[in-house]
Amino acid sequence: MEKLKLDDVRKYVEDNIGTFHEARQKGLGKLKLSKLLLQKNPYLFKAKNILTAEKFVENLIKAYVSSQEETMFGGFLEGLAIFICNQVYGGKKSSAEGLDLEFEKKGIIYVVAVKSGTNWGNADQIKKMKEGFRKAKQRLRTNAKKRPIEAINGCCYGKVVKSDKGEYQKIAGQKFWEFISDNSELYTEIIEPLGFKAKERNLEYEIEYSRQINIFTKQFADEFCVDGNIDWTKIVRFNSGKDKMKVNL
Repeated sequence: MEKLKLDDVRKYVEDNIGTFHEARQKGLGKLKLSKLLLQKNPYLFKAKNILTAEKFVENLIKAYVSSQEETMFGGFLEGLAIFICNQVYGGKKSSAEGLDLEFEKKGIIYVVAVKSGTNWGNADQIKKMKEGFRKAKQRLRTNAKKRPIEAINGCCYGKVVKSDKGEYQKIAGQKFWEFISDNSELYTEIIEPLGFKAKERNLEYEIEYSRQINIFTKQFADEFCVDGNIDWTKIVRFNSGKDKMKVNL
């Protein structure tokens, strides 16, 4: 085991956080209003009493962006966790499908599925993870006889009330970061480096975000507004009608 050097963590973050910001901005540039309208719930928007084209578009983009950012940043945090574990325990990216990390600690071999938050998957996804754990254990037992092997679902943030899930252990937040680093305060110490050039990168993002709001607002008003009012019937028909509707988007 090696002692974690926070300067190495800072350098990793500075070298890699840009990929999150770039993916975030590219994602905005690839958005299509027609696709967003097909993916989101028009009944919910009506129930929120949205009255203007700009407000409708802003709610539409925010709903999409929020879920996408969670996924993108989750990928970054998973990479950071693997890097940190490699520095301390020689952990490596797992070759098992659906798993992320393998390392040995105090005579125990751990296979780890790293997730962003605690509420990350449905029943089928959890079933797939457990199958990955079983296959990884089976493979490792042929090369690591007599050494115990444990499966871990590690979550980068949040808390877990019950860790024992039968076939695996689930840990989160402070417990997870300490588990892979032997540093009980790492979960707070990684916050500061994550702000590297955040102001500059977010300014670039806000410019692109505002541009898309303006473009989509005009498109939406031209296609789904009549005499300045939102045509909710047309929106629902476009979103849910059995016949494909042609629109100029």
